[in-house]
Amino acid sequence: MAKKIIGNLKLRIPAGRATAGPPVGSTLGQWGLNMMDFINPFNEATKGMMGKDVIVHIQVYEDRTFTWNCLGQPVDDMIRSAIGIQKGSGKPHVDKVGKITRAQLEEIAKTKMDQLNAIDLDGAVKVVAGTARSMGVEVVD
Repeated sequence: MAKKIIGNLKLRIPAGRATAGPPVGSTLGQWGLNMMDFINPFNEATKGMMGKDVIVHIQVYEDRTFTWNCLGQPVDDMIRSAIGIQKGSGKPHVDKVGKITRAQLEEIAKTKMDQLNAIDLDGAVKVVAGTARSMGVEVVD
């Protein structure tokens, strides 16, 4: 019989630099999990992406064991690095902070395709374009 899942966690952690401090330590500690059983394998697996934040899903089971899955860099980070900005606009429909091309959107969509709620590449591009627009980035063809 399969183990019963008692929690699903989603964390945004700097790649290769997870520590027992917040957010990892405080979150895993609430569930009674051994932090080092997560931190060491995570840092080893993500050391190639150093300097970027990554999204991690952790499933917690009733016997206090867990499994984790690294989903890679968030879409908003990929958009910001593609156009070279530090942050999005506070007023996205008024103040535009940059421009992104369809080719750049396609590249990001191909990378994140399996994680987006889209059937084909065109749908994934639309999802990424919507994220860009909500950040105050103008989408150009």
